[in-house]
Amino acid sequence: QIWRPVTATFFFPVGPGTGFLYLVNLYFLYQYSSRLETGAFDGRPADYMFMLLFNWICIVITGLAMDMQLLMIPLIMSVLYVWAQLNRDMIVSFWFGTRFKACYLPWVILGFNYIIGGSVINELIGNLVGHLYFFLMFKYPMDLGGRNFLSTPQFLYRWLPNRRGGVSGFGVPPASMRRAAEDQQGGGRHNWGQGFRLGDQ
Repeated sequence: QIWRPVTATFFFPVGPGTGFLYLVNLYFLYQYSSRLETGAFDGRPADYMFMLLFNWICIVITGLAMDMQLLMIPLIMSVLYVWAQLNRDMIVSFWFGTRFKACYLPWVILGFNYIIGGSVINELIGNLVGHLYFFLMFKYPMDLGGRNFLSTPQFLYRWLPNRRGGVSGFGVPPASMRRAAEDQQGGGRHNWGQGFRLGDQ
């Protein structure tokens, strides 16, 4: 049944014991997915779609290996984890007015869902998959200067072109590379002045 990976992602058994958990996860999906779309992935729908596809494929493989039947919560948690790492120093508010850095939010939610749902396997897999994407796309190539293992396929750019000009991709190079580039730009520069328009005396 080749449709099972798709239906398992969108299906959630809503009942007396799971209704509140379902609503909470829908809120997390809307809140942090929209923040990613208007933040780090603003104007880059292809890059955002690639993140969702990569996370979904990893979760489907893990679900097959672990005989998981529902994949919605891991996918939501993977999206939330990516947002939390990209905004790790932001102060967020949680239930009852508790405030902490965003980097701790996925693990706080893991504990919260354990209290109201009784299981942490789905949340843990979502956090691990989100960490895998964040490490391969951002941490390893940009902060550690390693090889870029992930890149958005060109066919996604053809289907979902960037809404602003410039090259595709995002992020900043490591600080050492930025300093080297600034040193190269700083040397040998000349102030050419404003010049004159034709006809001016």
